[in-house]
Amino acid sequence: MTDMDAEQLTLDGLAPRRRRKRAPAAHTPAGRDPIARVVLDVQATHLGQTFDYLIDERQSEAARPGALVRVRFGGRRVNGVIWERAAASDTPASSLRYLERVLGDDVLVPASMRRDIALIADAYGGTRANILRLAVPPRVAKVEKEQRLVAGFARGGRPAGASGIEGDAAAPSGPSTGRAASAPADRLAARFARLAGMYDRNLRDLQGALHGSAFRAFALDPLPGVGRAAEALAWMAAEALAAGRTAVVVLPGMRETRDVLDSLGALGLTPFGPGRSGTGGWTGDVAVLSAETPPIDRYRAYLAVATGQVRCVIGPRAAMYAPVDGPGLFAIMDDIAYQQADGMMPYAHARGVLRLRAEAHGGVFVALANARSPLSQMEVAGLPGVAASRPSDAVSGPATAIRPLPGVLRDASPWVRWLNREELARLADPSIGARVPHTAVANIRSALLTGGPVLFSIPADGVAEALSCANPKCLRQARCRKCTGPLQRVRGAAVPRCRWCGAAASNWTCPHCHGDRLRVVRVGAAGTADELRGLFRGVPTLLSSPSQPHGVIDEIERRPVIVIATPGAEPRVRATPADRTGASPADDVPAAAVRPRTSPDGFAVAGPGPDDPAARYTSYAAVAILDAWTSLYAPGLDARVDTLAAWMRVVALCAPRTAGGQALLLGETDPAIAQSLMLWDSSLLASRELAERLETGMPPAVAVACVWGRRDAVMRALRAIGALDGDMAMCPMPGDADGSGAIPGVLGPVPIPQPRTVDARELEITADRVRAVVRVPHARREELAARLRREVARHVAAREGGELRFQLDRKDLI
Repeated sequence: MTDMDAEQLTLDGLAPRRRRKRAPAAHTPAGRDPIARVVLDVQATHLGQTFDYLIDERQSEAARPGALVRVRFGGRRVNGVIWERAAASDTPASSLRYLERVLGDDVLVPASMRRDIALIADAYGGTRANILRLAVPPRVAKVEKEQRLVAGFARGGRPAGASGIEGDAAAPSGPSTGRAASAPADRLAARFARLAGMYDRNLRDLQGALHGSAFRAFALDPLPGVGRAAEALAWMAAEALAAGRTAVVVLPGMRETRDVLDSLGALGLTPFGPGRSGTGGWTGDVAVLSAETPPIDRYRAYLAVATGQVRCVIGPRAAMYAPVDGPGLFAIMDDIAYQQADGMMPYAHARGVLRLRAEAHGGVFVALANARSPLSQMEVAGLPGVAASRPSDAVSGPATAIRPLPGVLRDASPWVRWLNREELARLADPSIGARVPHTAVANIRSALLTGGPVLFSIPADGVAEALSCANPKCLRQARCRKCTGPLQRVRGAAVPRCRWCGAAASNWTCPHCHGDRLRVVRVGAAGTADELRGLFRGVPTLLSSPSQPHGVIDEIERRPVIVIATPGAEPRVRATPADRTGASPADDVPAAAVRPRTSPDGFAVAGPGPDDPAARYTSYAAVAILDAWTSLYAPGLDARVDTLAAWMRVVALCAPRTAGGQALLLGETDPAIAQSLMLWDSSLLASRELAERLETGMPPAVAVACVWGRRDAVMRALRAIGALDGDMAMCPMPGDADGSGAIPGVLGPVPIPQPRTVDARELEITADRVRAVVRVPHARREELAARLRREVARHVAAREGGELRFQLDRKDLI
């Protein structure tokens, strides 16, 4: 036997099985609209369009617009969503493939949601696939069967067996269970009467808008106090449901989500959860959409909203994509918070998404925040000194302010004192310069004698670095002469550079004291607990911080104790029965005496309900903000507004002045921040911020996009969109009719650090990373987004080396 005849010996039974070739499946195109235009779950920007596939006649009923399908794309199987059906395709018939499978029997992306996704993608320069991966949770098949059995809804709002093409557009917007979820009328009327006595007449305009069908936008400044903001948001959502509308409320975190959910429960609305029928399905009036919930529960909630079973959605940032239909409420709390921006392409911001959706649905947009953002201030009052200047684009526009009544605000807020050097000198305090002066120690000891806890708010743990004037009488943060950005030290450079525009600060002089020397300021918060234990001997001390061994403390009992907390980690104080009735804590009040006043049918008609945060928690006897001087050296564009927001959140936990509450601001800070805090009027700082940003050409006076990546890719993109030597090289300012006051359209580029990675190849690709800021008028914001998307798509399709990304409306430009 020759080598050519040699065979590999095999044992009996272990020979490789020969697979029979299967004949290709026989397909018959659907008789009506056989083309499915599918948005694939492929995140590459240059593949963001729809792709055409054939629909088999057997799949025609299930393959409705908005359904989830599986198809072949290239050499792999991918999921996608049918965006629409068509009668013909521009793709040659020989190149068309059939849908492999229709996943599920329900429409996951209703028609109104598909329209909203397209608008969001265009507004932020992304693709529809970018939004779909964030908006639609992973499918869980058993949930669809479970919900169908309990709720009894038909597919997409149509009778089973009907034609699968037009039904999606005709789906009803009301709940499929046949019961309109709404709060009892007496509870809702009592809540509105309570709020109407606290806010100005624009609150009645908001009530009318919730019952109307025209788009309106509002900016609401809530009263201080535990649960006051949640109380207002819960009323808005319940009012919208009572009017037959939908409601979407986006909150900065899960603590605020629980507060709003409890406040809605006090109005008689139940959370979406396991039903009592024993069938295993879930029912309820209010769904929570959050990335923190288990995938199966999140899919349950999403499906209930998409099918109309639930019309009220609350939660953190993920709730902004709730698949609601028709006019309704789209509200956001703390729109300035960094949590409100997505961390994935296209980096959409919850505020812009909600306002865009509210306008598209003919609904109501509400931005509620203790510290009003400069964007909200521009929408309410316009740009200072510029006539008829409330610039608008897809994600911004005119709005109406709702403010608390002056008398109510004065009684609800604590007595705020700013103990800076000037005030301590006026009081002849000998401890000027101490971290906690004698005046503050005396006030805090008096507060502890009342039996309540005292909260000390300290800066966030960790160390940051900033440059300031070295004059001991000035100590102001060093800023760039060109764009007012903060200066930073650069390794190997003889002079500091600007964080925003990268300009060198040669021959720097302080514009306030004309000093020419700089010093490095390192901000930290170590040793605070030991220092306070020495000042208040015998008083228990608690430390609440994510970086501490015991972590964040959620709740504490009402007793004399000193609580030290970093921003966002402030514990709540549990209310005692005496606190709920307004009696003195020393009084012995029986539990039966704390029940709220009820109507004949058993519903509470006045005041907060027993499950409301305002009833379940009480306030601190005093609040002290330590190291206020650290606010002078924060580098971000929104640094002052963020500082005010953090301080107002802390002071809102303090008892009102009518109950002896007092808040102490210890240290030097910007007078605009201190005045806004003492008067509880954030519009003062917002107005000043807006005026300064108009002078320096910063958002929201103009629209901006941050472009970052490898230097050569960024420079190529800037040139391609016309930002270096084209029509976007200069940015006209608002009110500048002849263009004489135009400013450069590009700031930077400035070096930025490499991403954290362990991949040597990725380190090489991301070498020499830079970031640039592109500025355009608001009227050209959508054009800028489209140009950047096209350039990134070309960059990816051409497989050019280097990283290239962009983000519109970035919170921090550095």
